[in-house]
Amino acid sequence: MAGERGVWIFGYGSLMWDPGFAYVEREPALLHGYHRAFCIYSHRYRGTPEAPGLVLGLQPGGSCRGIAYRVAAAKRREAFAYLHEREMRGDVYEQRPVPVEILSGHRRVHAYAHIVKCGHPQHSGTLPLARIAALIAQGHGSRGPCAEYLVNTVRHLDELGIKDGPMHELLRKVERRRRAR
Repeated sequence: MAGERGVWIFGYGSLMWDPGFAYVEREPALLHGYHRAFCIYSHRYRGTPEAPGLVLGLQPGGSCRGIAYRVAAAKRREAFAYLHEREMRGDVYEQRPVPVEILSGHRRVHAYAHIVKCGHPQHSGTLPLARIAALIAQGHGSRGPCAEYLVNTVRHLDELGIKDGPMHELLRKVERRRRAR
């Protein structure tokens, strides 16, 4: 995990476009055994308790393409303190090392990822697509509209060349809802 070359962190949502910590390497990566899903009620960053948004989590099953960041050993503590404040405040994630494949060079590393705690009250479980779209369309928190989070995620997946039809379908549904308001 951590050594003199540093530590890896896997981003699959907002960490792809806004990591917020210093890194020395950024690589497209593939995680097996988990998939990206809108499955966490957001009461702070992308929603409120009265009108929650929905943000991404890693759930068991499938695979997920994202970004792996290598953080220098000297910056490890600083990066993890930042991630703890940003991602761990609601205790909905478990931060743990998982094996990921760095796609350039086809090498395997262990990277820390934020895995959703499936029994947590903020974990939505599997919701119908219409309900997911409604939550994303309504959500607005301290970091802005939840729909903006979805737009940024889809844009960065596209930039990485990751074909994710369900995310594009969800974006179309959210945009239709927002236009209808």
